[in-house]
Amino acid sequence: MSWGLISAMGHVSIQTTQLKESVFDATQLLGLRETERTSDAVYLAAANVHHELVYVESDVNGIDGFGLVAANGDALREIRRRVDAENFQILSEKPRGAGIEDGFSFIGPEGFVFEIYVGMQENQAAVQSFGPDRYGHFNFHPRDVGGMMRFLHRVLDFRLSDVIGDDFAYFMRCNPDHHGIALVRGEGTLHHHAWQTQSIADLGKLGDRLNKVGRELIWGPVRHGAGHNIAAYFVETSGAVVELYTDLEQIYDDSRPPVVWGEDENWYNMWSSYRPLDFRTFGLAPVDRKALSGLHR
Repeated sequence: MSWGLISAMGHVSIQTTQLKESVFDATQLLGLRETERTSDAVYLAAANVHHELVYVESDVNGIDGFGLVAANGDALREIRRRVDAENFQILSEKPRGAGIEDGFSFIGPEGFVFEIYVGMQENQAAVQSFGPDRYGHFNFHPRDVGGMMRFLHRVLDFRLSDVIGDDFAYFMRCNPDHHGIALVRGEGTLHHHAWQTQSIADLGKLGDRLNKVGRELIWGPVRHGAGHNIAAYFVETSGAVVELYTDLEQIYDDSRPPVVWGEDENWYNMWSSYRPLDFRTFGLAPVDRKALSGLHR
């Protein structure tokens, strides 16, 4: 169910200098399954699709791109028209990776790549002992957070769910999920990609798996105010943060006005005022397209 041009969050693609270790994090800690492997990339998923996370082997750690699912072919063409009208650079006229029927990618504000597509292949999930249900959202920290918010609304048709402070943070949705993209003013990095699970008990089991390999949660479980989800976080090998969450607010009234929070209000943890001081220092910048212009999957 969606009201706009984008019907669902698609995938996150990350370039990593340690492909084997990144795949370990995704499969053995988070619980994704590998769906395809090429000469320089590994595709992973939780839901019944070809991929929701892609790791690309590289000599840098960085964000390769964000995939978004267009509602249909007409929506795909309308987004392309809007992208052309605003003179964004087209990176590829066709899907850059495996498993997608039709789409294109472009370089958006602050160097972040967006891939818009339709027709991802299905891939039936195997029975596993643990793992999330699906990819849910990402959180990134643009320098011009207001400009990024307006771009997402104007070009990609995202809607505002919550507003934090005076141009400090915005939570935006493309379907009933409270947010598919969260924006917090920062240094131009992706902070985390987030995965939906069934129960708060799954967050505790994630902590147990991390502990067994000498790793740890960096925050959580917490109950966020904006979005109401219960979440826990760890840092993956590439340097990005991974969130596992449950109980995210659903918004079925598309005319609902955004909830407004003061920047100093406790919108980030309803159970406590505690927030780790270094939580927002993690993250990955988009890759330098000029330096890596020859790298394609």
